[in-house]
Amino acid sequence: MTMIKAAITISLDGHITGPNDGPGKGLGEGGEALHTWVFGAPWTYDSGPKGEATGVDKEYLDEGMRSQGAVIVGRNMYESAEHWGDHNPWGVPTFILTHRTSEQPDGDDFIFVGSLDEALSRARQAAGAKDVHLAGGADLIRQALAADAVDELSIIVAPIVLGGGKRLFEGFERRIELEQLGVRQSAFATFLDYRVKRG
Repeated sequence: MTMIKAAITISLDGHITGPNDGPGKGLGEGGEALHTWVFGAPWTYDSGPKGEATGVDKEYLDEGMRSQGAVIVGRNMYESAEHWGDHNPWGVPTFILTHRTSEQPDGDDFIFVGSLDEALSRARQAAGAKDVHLAGGADLIRQALAADAVDELSIIVAPIVLGGGKRLFEGFERRIELEQLGVRQSAFATFLDYRVKRG
């Protein structure tokens, strides 16, 4: 059965970006530190990432890549990542949730959809027996949680206090109960995996 899994990296103070994120600014001021675990070493937008994940970090990434059959991403994340150079980084059907579906890019690397329901329906169909991953950003994950669409939630905590930026649960006013599935730790992150309880 296809599962809907959401994963996002946050700082210790709950931010998913640093201040002033967006197109041309990526994860904002200091936001690169959130993804040190992905690249195995500190990096900056000026110098670019130079390494790759190892140990627990690599295991987590590899597990996710093996299980995913489709990905859903919010438009803000798509724009902030500068469309990943117009190349799909996941290698599976990737749906971009946006109000501006008429701006669909050429090619089939990214598919623009206008509603969460449409994104979930099309992603489930594309994923087959594999999982659908909600890669972020925060607004997409909040929408999916509010709609009771998330089966599992992974929060990756980077050991940094950003002091500003976008928060994962900013403005979220619904009670959600979680069942802890596991905790993993690396030098760069703590991985908290939860099952989302329904009803």
